[in-house]
Amino acid sequence: MRSIDAIRMGEDMKKYSMETIVGIFVTVGLICVGYMTVKLGHLTLFAEDPNVFYARFNSASGLKVGGPVEIFGIKVGNVQKIEIDSEKDMALVQIGLKKEIKVYEDASASIKTAGLIGDKFIKVDPGGSGDVLKNGGVITETSSAFDLEDMIGKYAFGGVKEGSQEKKEKKK
Repeated sequence: MRSIDAIRMGEDMKKYSMETIVGIFVTVGLICVGYMTVKLGHLTLFAEDPNVFYARFNSASGLKVGGPVEIFGIKVGNVQKIEIDSEKDMALVQIGLKKEIKVYEDASASIKTAGLIGDKFIKVDPGGSGDVLKNGGVITETSSAFDLEDMIGKYAFGGVKEGSQEKKEKKK
């Protein structure tokens, strides 16, 4: 027959092994949550600060902070801030690009849509003539996204024809 001490010792071992398994599970879970937070939050650890540029648009509709910035179809940065430039009455977008990307004075930026109804992103044509735009510089050539909803609304309610007729009358 087993002694009472041996039974208690066996129960304690089971208790400690269960606590160890739960502890390992919780630790692995916390590591997974931390990893997903960094990945989904678009956080970069130990990354160098990007070069910052600004662009003014008539409309920044649909553009989001953290949205991609592409050059030649390759993601090279993010939208860092979107605010109103009260002096120019335009949307002012702060763009962060990788340090190795060179943008010239004749660069242009446009807001594009990924797919038919996808997310908005900024497409930058870095230019090639003139001096290299310095960190904090302003990209002056910009164009806002084509607004499909406005075009459908004008077409549905006859605004397209009226607009084109008004232009013809003004030319006369």
